[in-house]
Amino acid sequence: MAQGNDDDRNEVVSSQSLTPELPTLCFDLIAEILCRLPVKLLIQLRCLCKFFNSLLSDPKFAKKHLQLSTKRHHLMLFNRLDGFAMYDSPIPSVFPTSTVFTQTQLYHHIITIGRNFVNVMRSCDGIFCGMLDVCYYFVWNPSIRKFKLLPPLENSLGHIFQLSFGYDHFIHNYKVIIDTSRNEVFVYTLGTDHWTTIEDIPDDYSICGSGIFVSGAVNWYAEDESDSLYFILSLDLENESYQELYLPDFENESYLYRKLGVLRDCLCVFETSEMFLNVWIMNEYGNEESWTKLFHVPKVHDHQGLKAYKPLYIFEDEKLLVEFFDVESCDRKFVVYDSKTATFNILEFQNNYAQMNPKVYIESLISP
Repeated sequence: MAQGNDDDRNEVVSSQSLTPELPTLCFDLIAEILCRLPVKLLIQLRCLCKFFNSLLSDPKFAKKHLQLSTKRHHLMLFNRLDGFAMYDSPIPSVFPTSTVFTQTQLYHHIITIGRNFVNVMRSCDGIFCGMLDVCYYFVWNPSIRKFKLLPPLENSLGHIFQLSFGYDHFIHNYKVIIDTSRNEVFVYTLGTDHWTTIEDIPDDYSICGSGIFVSGAVNWYAEDESDSLYFILSLDLENESYQELYLPDFENESYLYRKLGVLRDCLCVFETSEMFLNVWIMNEYGNEESWTKLFHVPKVHDHQGLKAYKPLYIFEDEKLLVEFFDVESCDRKFVVYDSKTATFNILEFQNNYAQMNPKVYIESLISP
């Protein structure tokens, strides 16, 4: 019996000596691997050890991760039927065969601070900027649950305003832009304790809606009321100066409205009518000759009550996610349009509620 035990131990020792040692990964290679993982998994790794917590909390790592997160888009949904709530739905890179989307309710501090939330939201690099009450604003990254209340903007009391949000590449920081009904423009830079003013928008200009951030600039759909001319007013966040951009050469004037948006990091204009939704994209920002008509979405004939509202996302297989408005129920519907086959797929969500103001954003580790 004793001899048998010695033979067993010798066999174990012999097998261990034949087992090669696991290779040791260098620090740079570990970082390269981790920056390709989803935010949810990285947050869990922070609790594993001090090394991971230090690495994943580094702003340089967060920027590297952001650069590689371009395919991890999410759809933010809002619900006010049973109190204000937010839901998150990951968007696949290619439209799946299933038309049912999963969603997760997001925890946030907005409801707990005792102010009435007004649903004005803009996002950039995974950070949302929104309004809580008159003159009160916040920034919030839902992926890492970081929330920050900004200093109040006291000078805008009594005025209607629009909220915009973007990134200044020169100072490597984010800016909140408020334009009022008096064409005053206020700017807040994250990390400071005050708002500043810049040159007013010309008195003859009327701004239609909030600004869209693309390529270092905030862009508004605007009208020169002196000659009824519509154009794009662009505010460069680095030098805080304005320029005017021409709109596409639209083929049809029978539209209900036109709005600006962003698709694949490019500025776009979409126009809707009772019968269609046209999507124009500026392939090279600032080059007015690069406007291209990307999609023509016809009416959904099987659902006469559905009206196309705005494009939200382009899948890698070139299908388009479109927000529709249901005239009968007054709900928002989400439809995937395949331009190659001219077919529609109406999406369903696990929770049956009236979704409001969907926002497409990209997950990130950026802390506001």
